Amino acid sequence: MKNYIRKFVTILEKSRNAIAFTGAGISAESGIVTFRGENGIWSKYEEKLFEINYFAKNTEKAWSMLCSGFYETMLKAKPNIAHTALAHFEQRGFIKAVITQNIDNLHKRAGSKTVYELHGNAAGLKCINDDSKYMIKDFDLTRPPRCKKCNSILKPDFVFFGEMLPDYDMCMSLEATLKCDVMIVIGSTGTVYPAAALPFRAKENNAIIIEINPRPSVFTDKITDIFIPMTSSKAMKKLENLLIK
Repeated sequence: MKNYIRKFVTILEKSRNAIAFTGAGISAESGIVTFRGENGIWSKYEEKLFEINYFAKNTEKAWSMLCSGFYETMLKAKPNIAHTALAHFEQRGFIKAVITQNIDNLHKRAGSKTVYELHGNAAGLKCINDDSKYMIKDFDLTRPPRCKKCNSILKPDFVFFGEMLPDYDMCMSLEATLKCDVMIVIGSTGTVYPAAALPFRAKENNAIIIEINPRPSVFTDKITDIFIPMTSSKAMKKLENLLIK
């Protein structure tokens, strides 16, 4: 294992355009449960709650369910060692960007500046009429929040089933993927598309794929060059100790 860690460090020190690609696993140690798996979001909430058509037709009920526990956990969570390590790597120039499937805002709160959020951000709100954006902390959520400009209902600014991924973040993620010479995949199972296609695109473009996951993923046997079977916090702490002296 030490050899894998040191090899990772050597690769990262020599790279010119390394980026990170993160999934739900990186936030699990911050207390945010994954959507899938035992005790995941889908074991507590019906998937229809996250369908845009259901939200539009059942807004009061949807907001009540969202605020009954989903948001309380999401917004109170704090960045963990893995999030802060990636922010430090960016500050030192070891990585250029973070592409994330997560909606928890923890990369930005940890200090990462260039973050592409493929599925949006739960800390924000968006008007369903004119796309005006707000921060959720500025609203009382005992009732569905409304736009200050047009009084239309606001929805969480993350991607619901039935919605397209945000154009800007998707385009910038693809651009970063095609430029990278190293992609660090952390905590992603590789099952959620189209996001999961990005590591494959990086590999096709001759990038080195370094994967940090406690268990093998879809990527492991297909495209991963170095597999580090650890939790993200444990692995990133070891890497940070070697890279940032």
